Amino acid sequence: MIETPYLLFLGDAPDQLAAKVAQGIRDWRPQNAIGQFRLPGCGADVKLNDMTLAEAREKGAKTLVVGVANRGGIISASWKKVLIEAIEMGYDIASGLHNLLRDEGDLVAAAQTHGRTLHDVRVPTVGYPIANGVKRSGKRLLAVGTDCSVGKMYTTLALDEAMRKRGKKSTFRATGQTGILITGSGVPLDAVIADFMAGAIEYLTPDNDEDHWDMIEGQGSLYHVSYSGVTLALIHGGQPDALVICHEPSRAHMRGLPGYQLPTLEMVRDTALPLARVANPKCQVTGISINTQHMSEDEALSYLEAVEKRMGLPAVDPFRQGADRLAEALDAI
Repeated sequence: MIETPYLLFLGDAPDQLAAKVAQGIRDWRPQNAIGQFRLPGCGADVKLNDMTLAEAREKGAKTLVVGVANRGGIISASWKKVLIEAIEMGYDIASGLHNLLRDEGDLVAAAQTHGRTLHDVRVPTVGYPIANGVKRSGKRLLAVGTDCSVGKMYTTLALDEAMRKRGKKSTFRATGQTGILITGSGVPLDAVIADFMAGAIEYLTPDNDEDHWDMIEGQGSLYHVSYSGVTLALIHGGQPDALVICHEPSRAHMRGLPGYQLPTLEMVRDTALPLARVANPKCQVTGISINTQHMSEDEALSYLEAVEKRMGLPAVDPFRQGADRLAEALDAI
């Protein structure tokens, strides 16, 4: 178990999206986060009190969580001094980076010397099977996106919350490090060997009651050349009954790929749905989730209205407005 409360380490994150792990914890488990620690030049702020390691320990922080998801998942040299100092002060360290804490000799030595624990969240702990495609009982929803980091996790968390409030059976299924840190369980899908990715999602979403919904956190995008493989594994392994398309409309290009433009919502629908119907011929697109954080209230409402009219589906910002309308759309399935 990762001990709470956390001090969220934002390091030298260049922008807000790079601190999405910390932001997710701040938004969905605020009771677990005492404050944030930022290095000089950090371009992110999750609106918690800036604290030193000593101040946070005084307030009761037990684990320093690396709240950054940088490209390649690297522990930079500039972070090492802070992480070692934290261990020496009595912190455990938790990280979801590809660069594992346990592979860093100086961190391991410090943890052993001071009796602290290093938590690598992005390490599969189960021997996952190869997918078999056998139809499972229960219902499943998958969030698919036009790009990375557009709100797929927020959408499925909000849908799970909305379904529970409606008295429905629902479980959020985490597939990335942030979701795992928020809920305490899941599959770190992008760290699973490729042949077993779809099987890992079958394992994560087993047979269930016929009226139970698994809300599967999406990853990557079918149109993102870096991460499309993990998206397809979710689509086939998840056997979704419903897809919700997620989009962030203010971007000039794909995340980390300046030479690639974002696909349209129609392109994602027309690509994702036939692929989903390979594993579940009855799959439907049931809604559109729009991340309107960079819009005013009037701009957001106008944009959502236009998308809903264009796509013929409920279009909402689930973090801003709630996911009730997305949940209602599942009643017909």
